[in-house]
Amino acid sequence: MKVIVDNKIPFIREAIEQIADEVIYRKGNEIKASDVADADALIIRTRTRCNRELLENSKVKYIATATIGFDHLDVEFLKEKGIVWKNCPGCNSSSVAQYVHSALLLLEERGMIDFPTCTLGIIGAGHVGKAVGKAAASLGIHVLYNDPPLEENGTTDEIHFSSLEEIQKRCNIISFHTPLILDGKYPTYHLADKSFLACLKPECILFNTSRGAVVDNTALLHALQKREIRDAVIDTWEKEPDINLELLKQVFIGTPHIAGYSADGKANATRMALEGLCNFFKIPFQFNISAPELPEELRPTPDMPLHERALLLYNPQKDSSMLKTHPEQFEELRGNYPLRREK
Repeated sequence: MKVIVDNKIPFIREAIEQIADEVIYRKGNEIKASDVADADALIIRTRTRCNRELLENSKVKYIATATIGFDHLDVEFLKEKGIVWKNCPGCNSSSVAQYVHSALLLLEERGMIDFPTCTLGIIGAGHVGKAVGKAAASLGIHVLYNDPPLEENGTTDEIHFSSLEEIQKRCNIISFHTPLILDGKYPTYHLADKSFLACLKPECILFNTSRGAVVDNTALLHALQKREIRDAVIDTWEKEPDINLELLKQVFIGTPHIAGYSADGKANATRMALEGLCNFFKIPFQFNISAPELPEELRPTPDMPLHERALLLYNPQKDSSMLKTHPEQFEELRGNYPLRREK
């Protein structure tokens, strides 16, 4: 069995080299048709577009994407070609929740929000949205959820859903956790557009850790410049890595698509991708994929206050400062991300 692997997927080499007869590592955005022509499987991330151009003449039978999102997969073509694919739902939900939790602590430190009087609207109540809601609630923040597909399907009985209009009217923080959906009954492309932003409270702070094009970046820049909303925390951008540099300058926190990049989340994704591969090819899965320990000097002490502990484990302002100083290194900052643990 020959497998092509994105060379930035962590903790995978020892395991995959025992599973496959031949493993080829490539940068995700440089995997091409000649690489996959005689491959049996791919293990990739968001930078590899799995479409007709890449796969038409290949013998690939299976694709695992070590990500929650799968808009980089042309699922209709894969179905037509008979290629089975798997994503990793929920793999980095705790990591994204950590990112949002720490950003909320920083906003509170700056006096930009007050937890007891704060209402957070979560748009997208899947694995990530629910984890973020739980993290926010632990700070005493009131949480509202919006997710029309889940509400219609009745698949989350424990959540009371609010309309988009209610969230726009009541929330002083709104956080997006939806997939990117271009058409159909519930499209999310430019869900936060000019008209959406115009209906928000002027003190509202917008978070996007979902997909860049869920938020119209040009409209968001205009809203920030005109003070129609207070601020933003942006991890995912339109046209990555060629992001809007003016928007980057404006936002409170701007990071290079790394909200889900804790070592814990990465280990979960790698494990799920390998399990899917083994299940498809009927190979026993006998590997333990786990994140490395933090150096002792970076570990919180037992008596450390909870807020101080959280920001020692992860302070997104550091990632934001790096990107704002070196926006041209978007992919390098993402691809060579330092060790980060959730606990």
